[in-house]
Amino acid sequence: MYDLVVVGGGPVGATAARLSAQAGLSTLLIEEHATIGDPVQCAGLLSSSAFAECETSEQSVCNTVSGARIVSGAGDELLFDAEVTKAWVVDRSALDREMMMAAGDAGAEIRVKSYARWRRPGLISIQGSGGYEEIPHRICIAADGPRSSIARAAGLGRPRYLLSGIQAEIPHQSDPRYVELHPDASPDFFGWVIPISPTRARVGLCGAADVGERFARFIRGYTDTSVHLATGAIPLGPLEQTYSDRLMICGDAAGFPKPTSGGGIYTGIRSARHAVATTISALESDDAGETSLSEYEDLWKADFGRELSLGLRLFEMRGRMSESDINIAIRKLSQPDILRIIVEEGDMDRPGRLICRLMGRPDLLTLFGRIGMTTILRGLI
Repeated sequence: MYDLVVVGGGPVGATAARLSAQAGLSTLLIEEHATIGDPVQCAGLLSSSAFAECETSEQSVCNTVSGARIVSGAGDELLFDAEVTKAWVVDRSALDREMMMAAGDAGAEIRVKSYARWRRPGLISIQGSGGYEEIPHRICIAADGPRSSIARAAGLGRPRYLLSGIQAEIPHQSDPRYVELHPDASPDFFGWVIPISPTRARVGLCGAADVGERFARFIRGYTDTSVHLATGAIPLGPLEQTYSDRLMICGDAAGFPKPTSGGGIYTGIRSARHAVATTISALESDDAGETSLSEYEDLWKADFGRELSLGLRLFEMRGRMSESDINIAIRKLSQPDILRIIVEEGDMDRPGRLICRLMGRPDLLTLFGRIGMTTILRGLI
């Protein structure tokens, strides 16, 4: 009988297992893949806050960036540079392995190449190299990714949207200080060029439809060949309920990636921290029922729930923007005093404050009205 079983060995699951073991709980982490960190299904760009949440060394860091260049299909460009590190480009395989090792060092038991199935509250079965086994536990934290089998089996449903992404690592010369964003490469999201070094980059995009065709067109502007093609999914829109009897859902499994960027490390690890805090409280009171675990949902909503709601509205608005709207927005936001606001208030993880500042600019009201932002964001800001 384990105090806590964690399903999923990515950064979210590894954090939950490490914190639980450090608190003295008997902890089991179950990972379906044989190798930690593979396959890579992430762009590997972490905000400074997200990287800090990982609590790792810098051995996985390939590059740091201080700004971004947003480029429209018509060639209009918005460039801003904070002149300090705003994001970290990491080797996700190395990052995941270091975080898993930290969980093991803290005392968590780890089983890889083991597929977990939800049987009922307090019981999970695993099928692995050692055969079939049933695992009784007091609480389970599911961090098993965008298509969480645990959440579905427990009747908690799926996130509202599921986007697909493709990325390739290619030889490419660019200024390593800047990430490039290309909104017109994928009309319902965007494309990106993430510098790994001055001579290599990760080029990819994400969207809801025709992703393969969009990617093929986009990458032709950079190379005829690619190395290390990776695919993945980004779930957007939190589950209507992220807990049930003896169970909490974290990270991508709960639909916590940021709808404005697709990044899920920051919100995922924050949710893991809240889930472990709720676990400790529930076990101390000897009550792991649904009512007791509802504290978890209160905690994550108070932490980043408002930002997810705002981001989801912005994502839905993005899907209605035309190429002309993008060009106008880039030109409007390129004014020096507005660029200063973007640099001062910009936060990849919590964009609400920046949006509030921009909404207060009379010279941007026409833009916001054109793209429908005023109506969409009413009541959220």
